[in-house]
Amino acid sequence: MDNSSTMPDYEISTTFDYSGVIAPAIDKNVKIFNSDFVPPLYSLVFIFGLLGNSLVVLILIRYKKLKSMTDIYLLNLAISDLLFIISLPFWAHYATHEWIFEDAMCKILSGIYCVGFYSGSFFIILLSIDRYLAIVHAVFALKARTITYGTFTSVITWVVALLASVPEFVFHHVQKEFENNSCTIHYPSENEKEWKQFLTLLKFILGLTIPAVIIIFCYMQIIMILIKGRNQRRQKAFKLIAVIMVVFFLFWMPYNIALLVRTFQGSFFSSNSENNIEGKVALAIEITRIIALIHCCINPVIYAFLGEKFRKYISIFFRKCLLALLCRLCPGRNYPNLERSTSSYISSTEHDISIGL
Repeated sequence: MDNSSTMPDYEISTTFDYSGVIAPAIDKNVKIFNSDFVPPLYSLVFIFGLLGNSLVVLILIRYKKLKSMTDIYLLNLAISDLLFIISLPFWAHYATHEWIFEDAMCKILSGIYCVGFYSGSFFIILLSIDRYLAIVHAVFALKARTITYGTFTSVITWVVALLASVPEFVFHHVQKEFENNSCTIHYPSENEKEWKQFLTLLKFILGLTIPAVIIIFCYMQIIMILIKGRNQRRQKAFKLIAVIMVVFFLFWMPYNIALLVRTFQGSFFSSNSENNIEGKVALAIEITRIIALIHCCINPVIYAFLGEKFRKYISIFFRKCLLALLCRLCPGRNYPNLERSTSSYISSTEHDISIGL
């Protein structure tokens, strides 16, 4: 077991029967990495992820007014990323200290992390299907891509994500390990191995395999349609789709593979290996976890800021903030009214571009 894990390590084994010198090696390597790199990296992800996703939520609610199914999914995706982000200060502290919070906080933060994990994958799937309908089945999409359906499917998605995360709420708790309190997952002793393998496969299938299959199918169909068109709008949509596919797999695949390798370590490596495979796999879990978390910061760029209308809304938002600051500093001067230009721009761009951004 990697008992020094800093995140709600819902894949952690609860086998504490270390033998020989392997356990101290694992503990030392991971603790060094956690102490030196995890707190500053988590802090950066927290700052940029919180600002970026909060800005997405603000733009969607205040300017776009949640007028399409795509807006609904983008909002929920940003909320999903925020679920990851709000727990990072707790795990950053845990990286260099023991768990000082209550058992309830251990369960809640670990469960919320897992809900964010599942919901993020699910809403990426829904966005892919939404764009598939908008481009490949444009006529049918006029009836299917409504705010009502978007809200309904979003509620169902959160319910499924919550149900899939129930084991994390139940099995996580605080326990004394090596003289320190740790927040880790502890499966029932009578079928520990089965629970560990089941939950790892569940996360691998729901978090990577199913999204990969659906995304590849949807975007291959979309690409076939876009290739037939030569206008600039479709070329931009093609580039955005390529970025979505590459970044999603680039950031999440290493983490999911590392979890799979750790859970089924006996099938990948011989039991008499002398290369400290357990220590290397444990360290790989921590490194790939951080890579996956960085995706929370990139999501606002991929799904929002690359959209033409979003860039315009962001520009208007910051101009308003600057104008408000100037009005406070120099209240006697007359400044241009941005409300009129904002309304004019919104009314002239009410229709979504082909990818729904």
